[in-house]
Amino acid sequence: MNLFFHKLGKNRILYGIGQFMSSALENREVYFRLMRFHQPVGIWLLLWPTLWALLIAGEGQPGVYLLFVFIIGTVVLRSAGCIINDYADRNIDLHIERTQTRPIATGEVSIKAALTLFIILMLIGLSLVLTMNRLTQGLAVIGALITVLYPFSKRFVSFPQLILGIAFAWGVPMAFAAELEFIPRVGWLLFTVTIIWGVIYDTEYAMADRNEDLKIGVKSIAILFGDLDRIFIGVLQVMFLVGMIFIGHSANLGSWFFSGLGIAAIFCLYQQHLIWNRDSLQCFLAFKNNTILGLSIFTGIVLDYLYAG
Repeated sequence: MNLFFHKLGKNRILYGIGQFMSSALENREVYFRLMRFHQPVGIWLLLWPTLWALLIAGEGQPGVYLLFVFIIGTVVLRSAGCIINDYADRNIDLHIERTQTRPIATGEVSIKAALTLFIILMLIGLSLVLTMNRLTQGLAVIGALITVLYPFSKRFVSFPQLILGIAFAWGVPMAFAAELEFIPRVGWLLFTVTIIWGVIYDTEYAMADRNEDLKIGVKSIAILFGDLDRIFIGVLQVMFLVGMIFIGHSANLGSWFFSGLGIAAIFCLYQQHLIWNRDSLQCFLAFKNNTILGLSIFTGIVLDYLYAG
């Protein structure tokens, strides 16, 4: 394989990319860990709201090509986000037990190689976005900037979870823009509600790391609110559920959707149970539980469009 890439000749860019791809293929397990393919929770948390939006915008029949682009784009963007996050946290991860084995922190992947893969993934995302309309393309540029901004925000602001919430909700207006070429009020409402959901699960995630974050000076809402963290999450959970009720009425969704939302409400209560004693492992399990919560809402939307009427 190295001989093949050597035949690319004197084009240093192509040759460099070829050498990188050869190395990445030979060490794919490490690069898979760098992109968190072994921990797909983030993919689901990013994907569910996007699928909600595509279904509502397409009234249960979103374009097949749009589904393909947004699913692949979600995986690519999340992978790129993990890389830039680990690059930003490369001097922090070694001090946190849960992140000590991340490839950049351990030196298994060099900074140059990590950033090269990040650029390649962003170019793949760009190629997908270029097949969309102008409004979607403009939103994609803003979304990419937010993705890069988030990992560095935790050093300067006490509410980086809000920025992550915006980043993980950005697929919602993009989905409406791609399907309808404009963003209706229900689209902006779903965007807002998804931001709230992002703040909920990332605060639960931050609760799992709070003690170590305090030692190294990383900021988070979990630290900002202290003993009021559970109440803060509870208030946001109520806002999220009420917002989803308004979305259901605005999108003319019926009993199947509200049944799925009822199951989501049960998961919210379960998460409160998990975080009650602020145990790190239980808080992390509460964070992961949101993948099933998102699935319950997605299932409700799908069943409603299939069987309503």
